[in-house]
Amino acid sequence: MQSKKLVLGFSGGLDTTYCAIYLSQEKGYEVHSVIVNTGGFSEAELQHIEKHAYSLGVKTHTTIDAVKSYYDKIVKYLIYGNVLKNNTYPLSVSAERLSQAVHIAEHAKKMGAVAVAHGSTGAGNDQVRFDMIFHILIPELEILTPIRDLRISREAEIEYLKAKGVEMNFAKAAYSINKGLWGTSVGGRETLHSKGILPEEAWPTQVTKTGSEEIKIHFEKGEITMINNQAFDHPAHAIQYLQTLAGPYGVGRDIHVGDTIIGIKGRVGFEAAAPMVILKAHHALEKHVLTKWQLSWKEQLAHFYGNWLHEGQIMDPVMRDIEAYLESSQAHVTGDVFIQLMPYRFQVIGIESAYDLMSSKFGHYGEMNTGWSGEDVRGFSKIFANQIVIYNSIKASAND
Repeated sequence: MQSKKLVLGFSGGLDTTYCAIYLSQEKGYEVHSVIVNTGGFSEAELQHIEKHAYSLGVKTHTTIDAVKSYYDKIVKYLIYGNVLKNNTYPLSVSAERLSQAVHIAEHAKKMGAVAVAHGSTGAGNDQVRFDMIFHILIPELEILTPIRDLRISREAEIEYLKAKGVEMNFAKAAYSINKGLWGTSVGGRETLHSKGILPEEAWPTQVTKTGSEEIKIHFEKGEITMINNQAFDHPAHAIQYLQTLAGPYGVGRDIHVGDTIIGIKGRVGFEAAAPMVILKAHHALEKHVLTKWQLSWKEQLAHFYGNWLHEGQIMDPVMRDIEAYLESSQAHVTGDVFIQLMPYRFQVIGIESAYDLMSSKFGHYGEMNTGWSGEDVRGFSKIFANQIVIYNSIKASAND
C-alpha cells in the first residue's frame, strides 16, 4: 500500500488547524505536523501548540528552534542593508516564511513524506514563498494547500472545525497574527480595505509604558552585542530583549501597503518595535562611519535585496553575492547609538564611535575647517564645474 505520509507546516492557528483535520479525516493522509519557531513563540506557547496538534489527531509533532539560524542567514543582512519595504515595512513575515519553508522542506525529506502542506490562502504572498522553496528543495513531493484550493473563508473554517468538535479560541481567530523575531503582522477586517486602522485591542503588544527612557545600543561590525551595557551571547537574544524594552511603548506600529508577488495591492498592520529601533540606530551609525559611495551603493544593493527576498527568491545565488558586499561594508560599523523611547515614537539622539568620520579634527560643518584653505575650495569649485561650463558654452554657441 502506498505511503500517505504528509508533513504539515503548523502554527496552531485557524488555517493550519483546519488543514490538520481536513487532510487526515477527509483525504486520509498520515499527518506529521512541524512548527518552525523563528522567535514568535514562548516555551509555554510551543507546548500548548504541541498539545493542540495531538488533539487534532496528528501522528507526530516536531518543534524546530530556528531563531539563531533565522538571524544568521536572513535577519543579519536586513540590518546590514537597513531594509524597509516601501520605506515602511521591515519584512517581518516575508523573511521568516523563507526560513520556515526551508526547515519544513528539510523535515519532510527526513520524514520520507510523499507530500507537504501549508495553510496559505490564494490571495497572499506566502503561498508563493512556500511553494517556491518546496519546488527547489523537494521537487519530488506533492504540495497540498487546502485553504487555497477550496477557497474557504475564515468563517467557513470556524464552522467546519466547530462541527468536528475542535476546541480553540475562535474569537481570537478574527485577526490573523504572525509573530516572529523580526516583528509581528496583524491582518483583519480593517486591513482588507484602503481605509481603516487597527483598533487598540488588536495589537498583540499593548502600550503600558509612559514617560521616556534612554537606551544605548552597541554595534560591533554591524551586529548588536550589548544593550545598556548588558552583553548577549547572540544578536537574536539582543533583539528579543530590546523588544521587551521598546514594545510596551507602542513604537514600530504601522500599516504597510505593498505590491504582492501575485500582482495585487495588499495592506497589513504590523508592530516591530525592536526592528524599527535597530534599523534606525544602525543606519544612524552607518551615516557617521561609512563614506558617501559606500552608503550610496549599499542602499541600491540593499533595496534590490529586500525586494527579491520579499518575493521569495532567497535561494537565488545573487543574494549570496549581495550578502558578501553587505558583510564587507560593516567592517567599521562599530560604536554606540543612543535612543530615546517615548509612547508611540522614538528618536535617535546620536552616536559615539572610534570610526566617526565627523571627527572635529577635520573641521566643523558650516563653521570652520582645518584641512583646506579658501583658495583650495575656489580652485576645486572651478575644476568641479568645468565640464558643465564647457557644455553650456558649446550649447550657447551652437544656438547662435
